[in-house]
Amino acid sequence: MSRTSSMEDVAARAGVSVSTVSRALRGSPLVSDQTRQRVQAAAADLSFAVSRAASSLASGRVGRIAVLVGGALGSWFNGTMLDGMYAGLRAADQDLLVYRITDLAERAAFFERLPADRNADALIVASFALTAAEHERLNALSMPIVYLNQGRPGAPSVSIDDVAGARAGTRYLLRLGHRRVAFVRGTPARGFAWSATERVNGFNAEMAAAGTGCDAQVIPVDNDPDGDAVVGQLLSAPDLPTAIFAESDGIALTLLPALRRVGLRVPEDISVLGFDGQEMAARFGLSTIAQPVAEMGARAADLAITLAAGTAPEQAQIQVQTVLVPRLTTAPPPVRP
Repeated sequence: MSRTSSMEDVAARAGVSVSTVSRALRGSPLVSDQTRQRVQAAAADLSFAVSRAASSLASGRVGRIAVLVGGALGSWFNGTMLDGMYAGLRAADQDLLVYRITDLAERAAFFERLPADRNADALIVASFALTAAEHERLNALSMPIVYLNQGRPGAPSVSIDDVAGARAGTRYLLRLGHRRVAFVRGTPARGFAWSATERVNGFNAEMAAAGTGCDAQVIPVDNDPDGDAVVGQLLSAPDLPTAIFAESDGIALTLLPALRRVGLRVPEDISVLGFDGQEMAARFGLSTIAQPVAEMGARAADLAITLAAGTAPEQAQIQVQTVLVPRLTTAPPPVRP
């Protein structure tokens, strides 16, 4: 059985001291380029890599960024965000440590133990809003905190403006000529609040700004939306809306087959607009307000790496823009008697 190469083996192969090998592989400016190249070549020949533990003893950092997410890792938002985050961390030779909470018990356990402390150089808190007590717990940590998909005054963050995005979507439907618009909003699980809950405020504000003659309807649904139940509510109302604005693409995609089952054509009879810009929306031709989730993950990772290195970022509060993507599910309202 072959023996694993050690730092002493690399030093002997390169003809330098062990301390020089350590400095060279950590990128220390005290080592000349010629010596560094010789050490790197020797390490490559011997298939030697510096362990994270050994590196952290010298630098005080573990070369790892942690992220706290709520909900399933396989959800569209979390999966896309983590892909973007991992790409940014990999380019910087940083590891990714993921903590997931799905209910109140897991949430309480995380904030009681704070396992990210000493196991990572920075913590990214993604999506769900925190309580005042949870913020205090995080502020007591000896590591930078970056908020993703949520803005917090004075704290490093990467987010979108959910209210502005919803106003833009509502304005688009109004400009198409729609005056009776229904907004379908999700109901968060108990104890969790997401930035998407602000979108209904943007919808209501824009409909109110449009003045008289506009009819705005808000329909709440569960986290696992039933498109048929939503369509049933619409059909039981005195006036059928000419457009539906869904809080998420996931909700909107459940409405498309439900509308077809009752004989309503999209967009000839009723328009449907989503929010998110996920891949399935493009496949079904769903018009949507797209948010660059992968970019948000990458920028949050870059911000965390910069702060962990003790460097002040050029911009600590980053807000990325949403984009209206009109496709096949929106059109001017039908002419009805």
